[in-house]
Amino acid sequence: MAEFTLPANSKIGEGKTYKASGATRIKEFKVYRWNPDDGKNPVMDTYEVDLDKCGPMVLDAIIKIKNEIDASLTFRRSCREGICGSCAMNIDGTNTLACLKPIDEVKGAVKITPLPHMPVVKDLVPDLNQPYAQLRSIEPWLQADSAPPPDAERLQSKEERAEIDGLWECILCFCCSTACPSYWWNGDRYLGPAVLLQAYRWIADSRDEATGKRLDALEDPFKLYRCHTIMNCTQTCPKGLNPAKAIGKIKQLMLERQG
Repeated sequence: MAEFTLPANSKIGEGKTYKASGATRIKEFKVYRWNPDDGKNPVMDTYEVDLDKCGPMVLDAIIKIKNEIDASLTFRRSCREGICGSCAMNIDGTNTLACLKPIDEVKGAVKITPLPHMPVVKDLVPDLNQPYAQLRSIEPWLQADSAPPPDAERLQSKEERAEIDGLWECILCFCCSTACPSYWWNGDRYLGPAVLLQAYRWIADSRDEATGKRLDALEDPFKLYRCHTIMNCTQTCPKGLNPAKAIGKIKQLMLERQG
């Protein structure tokens, strides 16, 4: 039987435990910690949090940990309303937004790690330079050669506007891309579900006039066709979107224009 071993510096050890005193309703949070400056392996620190003095969401607990227990904990957050996508991380084995994940949905200790299969900057902060570069490559903005109506915006019918529902709501948290095995294996060439959903958002927009150019750019064995319909992307999206459906629509358009 084949045996696989991780490189020594990637093995996660057991870290410190921070006990809560005088609390009656305690929840354990096991948080991934890694500092690139100390040369040590990553560890999982355990923090006991008094739920009677904490908000209901996992992000509330993480902020409480940083403010009151361990100021060295590093993570991203901004809006706290599921709009900015900053606090995307893996919670209890699923990629999601910490601000939208209720603590009471997790049975037992809450395990928190960075988005998987991405380089880690520090602690819970992933390096997202690659997916953002891929996003720029699909030119996610309106492109039209014709002039807009004078003193007016480019109009759409209700039916045309409905075509981009389920697409424009994407907040680019990259929960879907980092949950996709195809992206883990070929992330340097496969664009991933988040970027492909953004690509289809502009292809489907009736105001955009660059459909042919956009499809030409995606006609590639890796950029688009590494999607194997595993559906992890749709299952994990914290906004309830369906990137797999958008990818399927792009593939359908590719076939239609081939005759």
